[in-house]
Amino acid sequence: MSVLDTAEAPHVAHRDNHTHRDVNGGWLRPAVFGAMDGLVSNLALMTGVAGGSASSQTIVITGLAGLAAGAFSMAAGEYTSVASQRELVQAELDIERRELRKHPEDEIDELAALYESRGVDAPLARQVAEQLSKDPEQALEIHAREELGVDPSDLPSPMVAAVSSFGSFALGALLPVLPYLLGATSLWPAVLLALIGLFGCGAVVARVTARSWWFSGLRQLGLGGAAAGVTYLLGILFGTAVG
Repeated sequence: MSVLDTAEAPHVAHRDNHTHRDVNGGWLRPAVFGAMDGLVSNLALMTGVAGGSASSQTIVITGLAGLAAGAFSMAAGEYTSVASQRELVQAELDIERRELRKHPEDEIDELAALYESRGVDAPLARQVAEQLSKDPEQALEIHAREELGVDPSDLPSPMVAAVSSFGSFALGALLPVLPYLLGATSLWPAVLLALIGLFGCGAVVARVTARSWWFSGLRQLGLGGAAAGVTYLLGILFGTAVG
């Protein structure tokens, strides 16, 4: 193997392995939050009703109603939230676009000063700022990243957020109801399936984070189980008081 080959090998390995996951796509947060919320909220809702000695039919209707209401609420909330955030960013981009058009030299000075603050020599910082500012759209993108912390070409989509949250919430909320739909007549199969689902969701989330799968799974299992236990006891308390 030549010296050139040995020098290129680490570079190729770094290029092939140094990749990052998409953390700005707009789908992961609503999908994860939706699934967890669907599981926990519907399980807690159903255990609360069951604690009040409701019939199986009432529990199923409660679970299905909670699924529908929660999924639509999550989708509407995510759409509005992401759309509002996107509109705010667009408004700030319009301000920056006007400043670049009206005061180009001031914006170049600002960008050069930013590079200087990061250790670039003043002449080189000025040269880089002038070079990058020749393209208005490129200049806008750079100023947006440096000043606003956003990438104008990669803003989250309200529709993606809404669809992700709707589907994931509905899927999570369906798990506690599923045993009843398949013929179960007691609460415990629903609780068991929901707790397994919580652990599984936590373990899956660990695939895209730095946490271990068992820690993430047990954390979600504990939080969801605690919520279900508390609402079950409240259901018993309220059922006794009303009865």
